[in-house]
Amino acid sequence: MGAVYFYHLTRQPLEYTLPFLLDKARQAGWKIAVRGTEPARMDWLDEKLWLGPDEGFLPHGREGGPHDAAQPILLTTGPEAANNPACIMAVDGAPVDPDEVAALERVCILFDGNDGEAVQHARGQWKALTGAGCSAQYWSEESGRWEKKAEA
Repeated sequence: MGAVYFYHLTRQPLEYTLPFLLDKARQAGWKIAVRGTEPARMDWLDEKLWLGPDEGFLPHGREGGPHDAAQPILLTTGPEAANNPACIMAVDGAPVDPDEVAALERVCILFDGNDGEAVQHARGQWKALTGAGCSAQYWSEESGRWEKKAEA
């Protein structure tokens, strides 16, 4: 049974934090689906990942390509990912189902701590997922480094 990790972004934006977490998941040997809600936002994120940090490259693709199943990281807006991921990273309030958490190695929910609506949505996800029996951790970067603040 997997776990869901909530990442409360307050100091670094998504385009900085996501590559860091993707790299960690790749080091674990996992295929990853990055799930968003809006195709245009996923296109923007795709561009940011291609530009990437100077010290590395994250091989990835956007859903709808001929090689989706082979992608180590697949950016998608739907509930299904053709690359058979071990990890889902949900951004921009993308939905996560308790059954997914149970079936995967890890689900990460990244949310903007400077957006009150995003914080409220993440709180609702925490309550729904932990209420369904999912193991969960809440991580904050408020102090300047990532610290686990809660666990259920």
